[in-house]
Amino acid sequence: MRYVSTRGRAPILDFEGVLLAGLASDGGLYVPQRWPSLTREELLSFRGRDYPDVAHAIISRFTGDTIEPSALRSIVSSAYADFGHAAVAPLAQLGSNHWLLELFHGPTLAFKDVALQVLGRLYDHFLELHDTRTTIVGATSGDTGSAAIEAIKGRERASIFILHPAGRVSEVQRRQMTTVETGNVHNIAVDGTFDDCQAMLKAMFNDAEFRDELRLSGVNSINWARIVPQVVYYVTSALALGGPDVAVSFSVPSGNFGDVFAGFVAQRMGLPVDRLVVASNENDILTRALTTGDHRLTDVTPTLSPSMDIQVSSNFERLLFEMHDRDAEYTAGLMRQLAEHRGFRIGDDAAATVQSLFHAGRCTETETIETIAAVHRDTGMVIDPHTAVGVAVAKRQRGARETPMITLATAHPAKFPDAVERAIGARPALPDRLADLHEREERCTTLPNDLPAVMEHIRSHAPASTA
Repeated sequence: MRYVSTRGRAPILDFEGVLLAGLASDGGLYVPQRWPSLTREELLSFRGRDYPDVAHAIISRFTGDTIEPSALRSIVSSAYADFGHAAVAPLAQLGSNHWLLELFHGPTLAFKDVALQVLGRLYDHFLELHDTRTTIVGATSGDTGSAAIEAIKGRERASIFILHPAGRVSEVQRRQMTTVETGNVHNIAVDGTFDDCQAMLKAMFNDAEFRDELRLSGVNSINWARIVPQVVYYVTSALALGGPDVAVSFSVPSGNFGDVFAGFVAQRMGLPVDRLVVASNENDILTRALTTGDHRLTDVTPTLSPSMDIQVSSNFERLLFEMHDRDAEYTAGLMRQLAEHRGFRIGDDAAATVQSLFHAGRCTETETIETIAAVHRDTGMVIDPHTAVGVAVAKRQRGARETPMITLATAHPAKFPDAVERAIGARPALPDRLADLHEREERCTTLPNDLPAVMEHIRSHAPASTA
């Protein structure tokens, strides 16, 4: 299995190279040179098997010969051993042929755990194999940071630096990052937006001297190894509802486009998918781009679903590459237009292709609160505001009623207690293992929205043995 950059000018790498590189050296994102496939018979064979077993079978299609099957099996089994539900990603019925896929049973109560618990162990495997270490940098709008820190904390061969927008993540999200005491974890609060943090991250990877000096790697979904484990829960949930004999639809609360792109990958591999619904909050650039073909940046608006408060959705580049017949030069041109003119127009043929599979919708703040309240009133379940965005848009975009609709429940409601209390009049409790979170001491450095200052901070705090 080999990987190519969406911009066509970076080296072709194997899975290990892609994992350790993060972002391609030409600024693009890596994708498989050819999509692996799953036959109907193979999909049927996954029915009834444990989640780690299916995960191993799917992830191995992307790792190629870079890791021994027994080592990968051990990594996957260990990654999911401490999840709070034996099924790892269970389904709960929300209504008639409408289901919630609960992705918040990992250690930090968010869907990012499903991939990052695997990713942390993959880092350990390859770094130990080559007797080296790495400096991991990431940007977060909320959940990626805590999940990445949980996956990397205490590991001897990696240090991690996470940038988050100061004052723009929930208190629980912030404390899950800043109360980790291990010495290889570093939190940076940037006086800016998530898009500012993400732009800094890309700039660091594009600075060849800095990247090579610190042996940078990334845990954001720009890293292809973050996408791969997320493909698994699309497959397992679809099979639980009759796949591959019936097509299933998914509604995905979307910010950086990585999670819904994993659904696209599952479809490319052979999973029958009726539609992928991209659910946006009031920061609706993805909805506008998918419905009109016009991808145009606006200012970021703080919302009750902060993990989706994004205008620059990095993984959208992967879809553009696919929808323009893998034309790397054309894709690179669109990205230049975005950087120079804050937008671009998707080609008419590509837009039609995208709209044949992807549907999109926008959910307002009022609708978010109303949806949390309605779900609680009708089912007794409590959902977080990101999941509420997915549910609200799913109800409008679900298509044929006989087609199962699965809304991805991306975070535990206790991560967003203020929004939930506003909707249902009660604050959801944190699980016992996090009950003392608000009493733990925080460790975080606040820095201006200034790339040189952030880079110097990382350079001065990275272990000398990295270089």
